[in-house]
This record gives sequence, C-alpha cells and structure tokens, in this order.
Amino acid sequence: MKTILTGIRSNSVLTLGNYLGALLPMVRLANKYSAEYTVNIFVPDLHSIISEVDGDLRENIVRTVKYYLAAGLLVNKNVHIYRQSFVPAHSELCWILDCVATMGETSRMIQYKEKSKGQESCNVGIFNYPILMAADILLYDATYVPIGEDQFQHIELARNLAMRFNNRFGEVFTIPASTAEQVKFMGVSEGIRIRDLLNPEKKMSKSTVADGSKIMLSDSPERARKKIMGATTDSLGRIKFDMFAQPGISNLLQIEALISGVPLQDVISTWAGETKYGDLKKKVGESVAGELATFQEKLAKISDEEVLGLFEEGEEYANDVANKKLFEVQKAFGLR
Repeated sequence: MKTILTGIRSNSVLTLGNYLGALLPMVRLANKYSAEYTVNIFVPDLHSIISEVDGDLRENIVRTVKYYLAAGLLVNKNVHIYRQSFVPAHSELCWILDCVATMGETSRMIQYKEKSKGQESCNVGIFNYPILMAADILLYDATYVPIGEDQFQHIELARNLAMRFNNRFGEVFTIPASTAEQVKFMGVSEGIRIRDLLNPEKKMSKSTVADGSKIMLSDSPERARKKIMGATTDSLGRIKFDMFAQPGISNLLQIEALISGVPLQDVISTWAGETKYGDLKKKVGESVAGELATFQEKLAKISDEEVLGLFEEGEEYANDVANKKLFEVQKAFGLR
C-alpha cells in the first residue's frame, strides 16, 4: 500500500486558513483513500518548538488531534495517529540527512529566509526543519504529502535528498511524488492558500496582530461571520476569480468552495457576472458560521482519553515502521 502522510504544528489554536487549507482537505483525502492507502497523521511537536508556543504544548498536541476528529476523520486500521517526538527515529534520520544535504540548498528555502528576515540571529531549528520534514516523510516511504503552496520547496528538498541518498547507497527511500503530482492528488488546481481577510496579499496567519485579519477555530460563529463581512475586497464592482487583480474576492470564492466541498470552478461559475460584493460576503459568512458551529459542537464531545488511546496505538505502529527504515539507512552508512 502506498502511504499518505501529513501533520500540522501545534503552536496554538488553528485558524480557518489552517482548517481549510490543510486539515479539512487531509480529512477528506483520508476518508476517501484509507481503504487502499496507509494514512499517517502525525503531530509534529518537534517542529512546533522552533518558534514560540502559545499555551501549553501538551494541551495543544491533544487539541490538534481533536481537530482532525471534529473535522470528520474516520479512523480505521489503515489510519495511524502519532506524535513525532515519540518516534526517536525522526531525530536520528534528520541528523543523517543533515550529512547528505548542503548548506546552499537549505539556505535557499523561502520559509527560512522569511522567518529569519530582520533578525540578528535565529535558532538553528528554523534553518534545519526542512531536513527534519524530509525525515518525517522518508521514514515511512510516503508517496503523497498533502501540503500548502508554502511547503512546495520542502517537498522538492525531500525528493532531492532521497534521490541523492539512493544514488549513493541503492534504493533505500521511496521518492515522494512531485509537487505537481501532489496537487493533482489533492484534487485542486494549485496549492491551497487562504488569505488574510484584511490584507489578501498575504496568507491568513495566527501570528498576525489584527484580529479581523484571521478567523480562529475558537471564534464564535457570529464573530466569524462579522469578520467575513469586514473582509477587504476592491472597487472593481465585479465578482471574478483573479488572485492577482482581485485577491480579496478570490479568497472569498475559495473559502466558499472549500467549505461546501463544491469544485472551485463551479462556485466561480455560480457568481460569474454578479456585482454585489455584499451578497457574496453574506453567503460566505453564513457558510463559515455554519461550519464553525458544527465543528465546535463535535469538538466538545471528544475526550483527551480518546486521543491518548489513538496515540498509543499509532506510536506502536510508527516506531515499528520507522525503526526498520532507520536500520536500512544505518546499514547503508556502515553504522550497523
């Protein structure tokens, strides 16, 4: 069975952007393919500590898994949920891949440039975490890694490291699918990136200071509706999907498509020729409020004990698979 793998950092409460751009598409993929694929959903807690954690990390980790379940994840024998730090092979393979990667290719990562920009110094984890991400993927021979467009570079780095290693030592790693294949597998035309409601030139981020720029999964449905109504649009007076000329309007259309599960092109066709931005905002606001209400109702019913039980089962599986792959790598290097 091929493997699908994904994870979401647990630094704080997630935004609607995290939910629509990463979590919900992954849940839909897992439910669709878990009869024929192995599905690994892990909590990248080691990635979480490269930047400040909002609140208690242990609580955030459990809450992240609750988010998956509240979003409708159906757990069966092919779905495995585990914590990254509870599988030590991730860290050891990261070090070995550090010795395969080059400073040049790692320093070209856009995420590193953005996170270190304007700082006198930054922690080494910010520079190194794409290598750890490669280890996360390669340990499980993952073919598909559903991601947002800001992670495309990291998928290509994982592919390059796997190919470099295989060329040197033989076929040890499965090469992940290319970013174009990843996007096609996710069933979207391009990487999903939900935009800041007040500045749609940027992605929606939980670290943004302005409260109206983001919708948190902890926001009340009515509060979320008001934020949609206050979203920045433009003065063109036409509803058209164009992320360059009309990013605000395009963002609203994308949100509507993702919540409804309707193909984006169908949503675009529905609104083609319309001129009243208020009507679009009202519709999207209703959709977001309804989604949040249902999500929060389900979330409240999921216990910590249920999540810890999933971790116990998932980590037994993950350690078994990861340790076998790590042993292959160690033998290739002559460490075993």
